[in-house]
Order: sequence, then C-alpha cells, then structure tokens
Amino acid sequence: MSEVPEPPQDPRAKRRLLGQILKSQGAVREGQVQEALALQQKQGGLIGQALVNMGHCDEAAIVAALAEQVGLESVDLDSLTPSEEALELVDSSTAHAFGLLPLSLVGDELTVALADPLNTAVLDDLGFSTGKTVRGALASAQSIKAAVHKHYGAEVTVAEAMAEAAAAVAGADPETAASSQPVARLLNSLLLRAIADRASDIHFETFPDEFRVRYRVDGSLYEIEAPPPHLALPLVSRIKVLSNLDITETRVPQDGRIELSINNKPVDLRVATLPGVSGEGCVLRILDRSAVSLDLSALGLAEDEGAELSRLTRLPHGIVLVTGPTGSGKTTTLYAMLQEANQPDCKIITAEDPVEYDIEGIVQVPVNPDIGVTYASVLRSVLRQDPDKILIGEIRDAETAAVAVEASLTGHTVFSTVHTNDAPSTVTRLVDMGIAPFLISATLEAVVAQRLVRSICPDCQDTFEPDDDLLMEFGADRERLAGASFYFGKGCAACHHTGHKGRTAIFEIMLVNDAIRAAVLDDKSSGHLREIALRSGMQSLRESGIRALMAGRTTIEEVLRETSL
Repeated sequence: MSEVPEPPQDPRAKRRLLGQILKSQGAVREGQVQEALALQQKQGGLIGQALVNMGHCDEAAIVAALAEQVGLESVDLDSLTPSEEALELVDSSTAHAFGLLPLSLVGDELTVALADPLNTAVLDDLGFSTGKTVRGALASAQSIKAAVHKHYGAEVTVAEAMAEAAAAVAGADPETAASSQPVARLLNSLLLRAIADRASDIHFETFPDEFRVRYRVDGSLYEIEAPPPHLALPLVSRIKVLSNLDITETRVPQDGRIELSINNKPVDLRVATLPGVSGEGCVLRILDRSAVSLDLSALGLAEDEGAELSRLTRLPHGIVLVTGPTGSGKTTTLYAMLQEANQPDCKIITAEDPVEYDIEGIVQVPVNPDIGVTYASVLRSVLRQDPDKILIGEIRDAETAAVAVEASLTGHTVFSTVHTNDAPSTVTRLVDMGIAPFLISATLEAVVAQRLVRSICPDCQDTFEPDDDLLMEFGADRERLAGASFYFGKGCAACHHTGHKGRTAIFEIMLVNDAIRAAVLDDKSSGHLREIALRSGMQSLRESGIRALMAGRTTIEEVLRETSL
C-alpha cells in the first residue's frame, strides 16, 4: 500500500484574519478581538458574530471586512433596487432558504447578494438552474432577510411547494423533473422546515403506493404530509444532482455530501441513497454547525462529571474512550473535550470518517477507506506530525487499536470511540480485537459511556407524583424516589406537542485505577470490572439518569428507556 501523504495545509491560513482586517479598518481594538476569540473558543460560532453580540462593532463593519477578506464587493441593500429580471430568475423558496437576493442581470452575469462568503455551493447551483454566470456580493444577513421578504413576500409553505411540484412534473422524465424549479423549491422548503424543527435527519422512503418523508427530531421520527408518489424519483434525483452522485445509477447505494448555508447558517448534509424494491430512497443527515455547542458545560454534565472530563483533556498520555450506540452524542463529547484542550501550546490532530465539524486551530484529516486511506495508515502519518493529542474517529479493528496503543505508549493522548453497551465492557471489546491485557492496563486511562435522553420542554413543563407501579421499575432506587415530585411536558406549540425539546446526555465515567488495572491483567469479566469501578466511585448510567430526573431535566420514561439496572 502506498504511503499516505502528509495532511494538507488549511487553505484558510493564507487569508488575512478577520480580526486583523477589522483592526486595520479601525472598527475594533486588539483587546476586543482577544475578548471575542476567548468567547468563540468557549461557545463556538463565528468571531464576527461574537464581536457583534458583544457590542464591539456592527454588522456593516463585519460585512466590509468579510468582503475584503474574500475579495468580493460589499453592498448596501437599503440603497439598491433589484431588477425585476434578476428577481424572476430566482424563486421565493430558494431566496428564503439560502438567504440570498438577486440584484442585477447584465448579459449572462447574475449578481446575487448573500451573507456567507463561503457559500459557493449555492452560487454553483444557481448557475446550473438559471444557466447564468453567478457572481456573489456580500450584505448583512439581517438586510438580506428584510429585502427578501419585501420583494418575495412570505415563505412558501411545504404544502404549497408540494402542490406546485406535483402539478409541474406530472409526466415529465426524471432528469428534466429533477432540474425543474418546482422540485428545487420543494426540496428547499423541506430543508428549511427541517432546520426550523431542529431535525437531525430527513428520511425519503419509497413504497409501492406511497412516498413518505419523515424528520428525526430529538431521536424520534415524525412523519410530515406525504408528497404524491410520482415526486419520489424527481426529489431523490434532485438530491443526487446536488451531491454530485450518479443520477443514472439506481441499483447500488451511493454516499455524497452537500454543503449549504440555510437561513444564513452553515449546514452540512450527508447523503446516503438506498435502492429498494419499490424504488430508490435516501436519508439526509443534517449537521447544523450553528446548533452544536462544543462546550463541555453545555453537554448536560453534572459539576463533578464536567470537572472529570476537563481533567482527562489535560492528561499527558494514555487512551480515553467514549462509548455508546450510534447517535448517542459520542463525537460531540469528544469535540467538546478537544475544544477544552485546544490551546496554543497543544497540537491536536484528528483522523475522522468523515470530518463532521470544523474546529479552528485543530488539524483534521478525513479518512477514505475506498482509496486505502484507513485510520491505521493515516495515524502512522499523523504520528510524524509531532502532535500532543490525537482523535481517532472510531476504533473498529485490531490494526487501528494497535496504532492507538502505540501512540499512547510513545507519549500521546489518544481520544476515540468504541461501540459497547457500557464502560466496563469496553475492556472486553479491546481484548476481542486482539489487544493484549497488559497493553490495555498500561494505556487505558478512562472510558466514558453515554446516552442521550430527551429534555422536557421548558414552555410546558409541569410536575406530578408517580405511582408505586412506575417507581417499581427503578428496583432498589424506588425507596429514595418515593414522595418526590417529577416533571413532564404537557405539550405545546413550541415542542410540536411532544412535551420534549432538545436532548441532554447522561454519563458513566470509569476511571482506570490500580484495582481495575490488576483486574484487567487477570483477564476478569466485564461484570467483575463493573463491581470494582462502582466500589471505586463510578456513577452508573442509571444513577446519572436519576440525577437528571431529580434536577427536572428529563422524564422517568426517558431514563427507563435508555438505562438498565
């Protein structure tokens, strides 16, 4: 196998930093930039927005600095009147969804105002759908939103877009229908609604006499109004066009990616198509970077748990593993820990499949097994880059586990994920992979097991006293819960009448002490390791869930569903 090339330099490094441009323009001072950078490192987001939120400058200054940074013109929409022919080229749902305003059409060049200078994907898509050369100009998000509403009116609803698309593509061939404006409008409306509803996934499912669209919100699936069955092929084809997949290939699964800015929020869409007996379906995983806080304090950790994870980020060497089922928030926890460790004196490199969120100051390397760029091969190159801490997206085979152990033994701190049900059984999983117990004992520092439970909607939260039958399900813990008041959500418009809004994590943190190391060397069972860990002070997932329950963050049903005795 050929050697993996060294990780490429980040092209953003060649640009002048936004803070430097703002200082040169006299908009901010150095101390204000440093204050905003500190807030950005803690809460994530964009430094420009942090400066605006802190009152150090206004949006107009940010727009002017961004324009200089990327070499685009900045425009004041209050003093401009868009041409009618330009407005007619872009439909209402596209303008609303992607936060852009057509300004002028000169020959074959369409000028469009947008707030995100890196949103080149939507400009390319506009060029494809309009047949014009599209040029971007920068304006503030607030002014674009106001101008779009002024010139296009209110947003088109999903039902309206669905009816228009159904009528427009009836009888058309799939390729023509996929590139039609009504289908594009429908997909934009579906995406906009999904973002507004905080959906993590959109499922497009094809059945013999039905086309079903479902959103996954806070871990649960909700069905929306069903589009007519003949829209299945055009919609899936439209998604494939946007993600550069082969529109003619419907016999094998395909994976792709779409980068967009929806409502002026950077959104990554991971596309996975799947051929079925009734036609091709697909799932879009929505990675809304603006909706994810990479701050340990925002994960739902109790004070002692937060302090423990913070301590683990400062380890000089060793392996820290986060475990749990798919969708339990493992990657978010690891990213928050890396953000905590992300200091100028610490070099951090990640190997991920795929890279989910960009973190400023961390070198992130995508893994691509299809071309031989595996976790193990990337890690060998990473070790030559003199890192202090390394993130491995997932340890799933013996080779990757062996390289992680090697990295730990040579003085690096390694963070990764493993799929196991609880913290102690992670040791058994590593042994099954072929890692010798003495190496596990020498390198493993901690295992964090976690689950996500749905939070109670704060707008309709109410209290109740559970009956004995419900408390019986808590086993030995029922006595200390007797007589306590618990919380639930009655359901309201803010939570779509589910009673839940958002999710919080519960944790089981197993710190590997001398007693556990001795048990690992003796090849003890995971049950034995659990007994030692609990005697040493480990809090179980059930106990963490009960603490969240007593604090009013979640419900009895959620804790019982996600934990076991």
